[in-house]
Amino acid sequence: MEAKVDEIGDHIFRISTFMPHVLPPEGLTFNQFLILADEPMLFHCGHRKQFSNVSAAVAKILPLDKLRWISFGHLEADECGAMNEWLAVSPLAEVVHGVVGCRVSINDMADRAPRALSGGDVLDLGGRRIQFIDTPHVPHGWDAGVIFEQETSTLFCGDLFTHGGDRPALTESDIVEPATTVLKSLSAVSPATAPTIRGLTRFQPRLLAVMHGSSFSGDASSAINDLAAHYASWLAAETDAEGS
Repeated sequence: MEAKVDEIGDHIFRISTFMPHVLPPEGLTFNQFLILADEPMLFHCGHRKQFSNVSAAVAKILPLDKLRWISFGHLEADECGAMNEWLAVSPLAEVVHGVVGCRVSINDMADRAPRALSGGDVLDLGGRRIQFIDTPHVPHGWDAGVIFEQETSTLFCGDLFTHGGDRPALTESDIVEPATTVLKSLSAVSPATAPTIRGLTRFQPRLLAVMHGSSFSGDASSAINDLAAHYASWLAAETDAEGS
């Protein structure tokens, strides 16, 4: 499987591998994002078994030994399966993640000690500033988080907005409706889900870097609010069903 490379923002590259056998009949893309700066960052490591494919694509943009930071949204194979493979080929690189993720898993799993960030902490990459945002259980485990790049107003939103198909790297079309088809069947919903998602609008992002599917440029705050509204409606429907 060939990994495609697209620049979706200023010095922000999407590395995408389409897997037609995942989430049939449409298939699913698995995306990593490279942020070029004085201290470059890779967001999402990809599956361990896809490392040779993904790393070859990254090497077309940046020598692998220049990578400085590695991060991801939560502990899951497609997010961090190749973490130690990246550490092996990038001797200067450190994993950076939230406090919970580091304490619970990464301190033990990573071949080099990670750097832990509390929610709201900012990491200066040199020319780019990354803010870590805790989003526990949104969309998955209690270690979950997203990152916001302040210079380009890019929200790297992980599994939020997941949608199927081999779609364009970047779109201005609606990504909420395609995402609801997938997320309704795959996501757990709690009273905190919609407010946590809605809270991301405070960053006023202009670009949504989506892990599965097209990234989005446009009225990102409206897209976030629309997604939160869907989660709120799903919770209400579940509550009504339990009470009937």
